[in-house]
Amino acid sequence: MIDATKQLYFEDVEVGMDVPSLTKGPMTTAHIMRWSATMENWHKIHYDTPFAVNHDKLPGVLLNGSFKQQWLAQLLKDWVGLNGWVWKLNYQFRAMNLVGEKLTIWGKVTAKRETPDYGLVDLDIGIVNDQGKESTPGKATVAVPLRNGRPVPYPFVPPKG
Repeated sequence: MIDATKQLYFEDVEVGMDVPSLTKGPMTTAHIMRWSATMENWHKIHYDTPFAVNHDKLPGVLLNGSFKQQWLAQLLKDWVGLNGWVWKLNYQFRAMNLVGEKLTIWGKVTAKRETPDYGLVDLDIGIVNDQGKESTPGKATVAVPLRNGRPVPYPFVPPKG
């Protein structure tokens, strides 16, 4: 959840720094089913263990990809604060996440650059389970205000070039 009293500024960011992680779970069928209902995704692999295992030959009930996508966006938005902007978010689903797993959503700063109006920060991001398996690696770019500057413009207009 975004803390309205805290704002990340470009000058506070260092290459190599970790974004405060999010922890989700251990995931239950109820968590997954509620998300599925919200998204109107009624595929049985998200709530019916016998179907997932016996029919689709999966290791168990699967966490929805859209659930993981939302957590990556939450990690970044919580970090940049109310005056920041999530500009780019790219990820790959490389492994399944199942009921019972505890997940850590993480980010690490890989580069930063200043524009006349705000700063841009590049990150590696991902989701790793309690066994240390990375399921959703990706990259992101966020825009954050300069300490003595204005908030990042809304609507966000990417820099030229």
